[in-house]
Amino acid sequence: MSELRLEASSRVALAAFLHDLGKFAERARIPIDAESLEIHKQLYCARKELKSGLFHYTHIHAAYTALAFNEIEKDLPALKGTDFSPFGSSLKPDVVDSLVNAAACHHRPDTFLQWIIATADRVASGFEREAFERYNDSDDITDTGLNHYQTRQLSLFESIRLTASAPLSLGNYQYRLPLKPMSPEGLFPVARKQCEGADNKAAQAEYADLWQDFLQALTQIAPSHRTRLSLWLDHFDSAWQTFTHAIPSATVKATKPDVSLYDHSHTTAALATALWRYHADQNHDLTKARDAMRLRNDWDEHKLLLIQGDFFGVQSFIFANGSDTRKRAAKLLRGRSLYVSLITECAALKILEALDLPSTSQVTNAAGKFLIVAPNTPENLEKLSIIQTEIDEWFLNQSFGQSGLGLAWTSACCNDFVEKQGQSGFSALMKRLFAELETRKYQAFNLCADNPAAPVFTNYLDTIANAGGKVCAITGWGPGSESGDVPLSPLAADQIQIGEMIAGKRERLAITKSRLKGVGSLRLALFGYHLHLTSHEDASGMFGAEVASGNLRRLFDFALPKDGKSALWNGYARRAINGYVPTFNQADVYAEGRYGKHEDKSPPEVGELKEFGHIACEDRKPLDREGEWVGVEGIGILKGDVDDLGAIFQKGLEKPTFAKMAALSRQMNAFFSTWLPWVCRSRYPNTYTVFAGGDDFFLIGPWHSIMQLSRELRQDFARYVANNPEINFSAGVVVAKPGSPVPTLARMGEEALEQAKSYQDKQGQRKNAISCFGQAVSWADFWALADASDQLEKLIERAQLSTGFVYSLLDLTRLAGDKTKPESGMWRSRLNYRAWRHLEKSRDAASRRALCDDIVTVIGANGIQKFDHAYLIALTTQLYLNRD
Repeated sequence: MSELRLEASSRVALAAFLHDLGKFAERARIPIDAESLEIHKQLYCARKELKSGLFHYTHIHAAYTALAFNEIEKDLPALKGTDFSPFGSSLKPDVVDSLVNAAACHHRPDTFLQWIIATADRVASGFEREAFERYNDSDDITDTGLNHYQTRQLSLFESIRLTASAPLSLGNYQYRLPLKPMSPEGLFPVARKQCEGADNKAAQAEYADLWQDFLQALTQIAPSHRTRLSLWLDHFDSAWQTFTHAIPSATVKATKPDVSLYDHSHTTAALATALWRYHADQNHDLTKARDAMRLRNDWDEHKLLLIQGDFFGVQSFIFANGSDTRKRAAKLLRGRSLYVSLITECAALKILEALDLPSTSQVTNAAGKFLIVAPNTPENLEKLSIIQTEIDEWFLNQSFGQSGLGLAWTSACCNDFVEKQGQSGFSALMKRLFAELETRKYQAFNLCADNPAAPVFTNYLDTIANAGGKVCAITGWGPGSESGDVPLSPLAADQIQIGEMIAGKRERLAITKSRLKGVGSLRLALFGYHLHLTSHEDASGMFGAEVASGNLRRLFDFALPKDGKSALWNGYARRAINGYVPTFNQADVYAEGRYGKHEDKSPPEVGELKEFGHIACEDRKPLDREGEWVGVEGIGILKGDVDDLGAIFQKGLEKPTFAKMAALSRQMNAFFSTWLPWVCRSRYPNTYTVFAGGDDFFLIGPWHSIMQLSRELRQDFARYVANNPEINFSAGVVVAKPGSPVPTLARMGEEALEQAKSYQDKQGQRKNAISCFGQAVSWADFWALADASDQLEKLIERAQLSTGFVYSLLDLTRLAGDKTKPESGMWRSRLNYRAWRHLEKSRDAASRRALCDDIVTVIGANGIQKFDHAYLIALTTQLYLNRD
């Protein structure tokens, strides 16, 4: 790695990242004197010629970009110095190619560096030449008649169309994102009238408050981290995301304000860095390169390299089963899930640092997948092949081929990012990316290459023998050395340690090149990096000395949200990689008999992790008799994912662009990685998020609570996607014993999800369903069945129906659902007969007849007849809730 080249790349990234800083500052109406503003307009703003022969300036935000640097400069890394490559030194008089000028000149570029950022800006937005000229000549007013102060960001999800023929017109958008910092609640769109209006002063005041919050956030980044721009930039990225995720980037006519300032800034920074490095690394004539960019003569030149990473075998990794996993299942599952995120982060970091690229070159990273934009040079292609070999060797040595991480890369030109009707464009590029990654999945470990890695099992038995003949009791494969009461491999030991650390409120991750002392460290190095989990600043001293020495490469905050409305910002780069883990608190005391065989002799300690045995008993109810409880002891498994995700990305957007793709990926991931853990923490505190991110999730909790959570989560998701009926998720719910083997839990969850995905309603619509107790139903029916279960519960109490009577209803429901049997239609008469016989004791004829009619109505007409076979869900729910 070249630190000088990395820092230079980071400067280009920062200039590109802040090219639209002025949009934020101008809408916040930061105080600027008229003379300074006029001078900066002349320097940076596009001129619009009028028929009268006069002109006026457009895109005034460009002038504000330069002016706003003065507002934030004190909290940035040094922007001045004698060596400030590739920009001119601000210490020299009359410097033209300063970082600030490069950022602000994107609407009237002149120099090579200015054209680099201007080109990246246009590529990220997918502008054809003519479209950009129209955009550059436009005033800040949208097609709705609102100006750039008043306009609020549309929901990308509302615009998705998979089956509808016509795209959604701007006037038909019903939702907007409120102008608030990123928080769990702030992720959700609201009705347009709630956050958008024609009052300029009110709109500007919202921006002003957000601007002040942003300025305050910059002061929270550790001053010692400013000495290393590549590290500081990662922190800044998270701060910028927190406060600009809901600021619309484009607010002029003929554009829809559906991409945030953050997503546009980030993709522009990634593209600009790669474009600059493409020319700089190959010592091109920069004057010729500038002229080619100006004329777009080079837009077919493959300057860019899109690098994808994909962790394959995730389920095998998380749900590996040895001989000693059941009593450690809770810690293991959470630890392994987090470990997947750590491996992915370190693999991406390995690529970035090998290619001397800053964190902003990583455009997406979610659910074991990432995308990096790099310069397409022979040097980088060679490095990627070496990195893939190193990653393969790590996985072969540690997981023995059970899982791995594949890299796929595709070259691209600027025109590949422009969607052109009837021609190859961004949609075609997206298909190439998907195809490349799919191909890579079938080339695991590159075992058919010219120089493949050694076959996994060549010396496997020798490896076991050298470890004393012990196999790891946690993974079930690989050598295990004696550690405590069972043999563990270093990988398994790390997985357990992570699970314990997360329960102990470790909320920050430091990644270093050399191991640190006095900080909780993992045993294994990941691709040359050492990982340390810490709690807060006092424990780490903000790692100032490690920053100065260059040892600290990343410092992540992954703390769960404090509440639903607080900004997701704690002064460090943020990664949403930590799901919720239930622990005992002061209110958790053992009520006699509640936990049965899982109850210890002494109360648990506050902060202690709840095991699955405790979780399985949380939905039991106390009886009137002291110490006695009712209800089945069972854990619920909830597994789900978004339906037709590939189609959503490949054809859902009306006019796909790189920035929109990044925005859609980020927002989809945010629901599962940010909102879902918050829901567990705030509403369902006994639920584990085994994994949640990307477009899928796997939860474990008390069985009945899991059923309720699935319904609420589906409601939340509908609200999150602006009630777009074409975006849904399917899920499977399974009830299991707390001691079930981990792979069994995984298999049961996967089978239930597949059953839901196979569901088809009467209109022929597939998916958008849930499977529970072996029955696949629509979400609407699942809600109705919950109501039916409540009605059944009231009827059981009122009519004093026995458990045996309720059990007999299972057979009647199955009979009604089996239309192949001639006697199928006899369920009604049998129900009436059984109800009448059941009520014959100690009741007069009138009350007996009335109750019998109620049973036939509630269970028959409103239950079996209405839901057919699916009524088993309501019946089984009641049986489980009331089992002794």
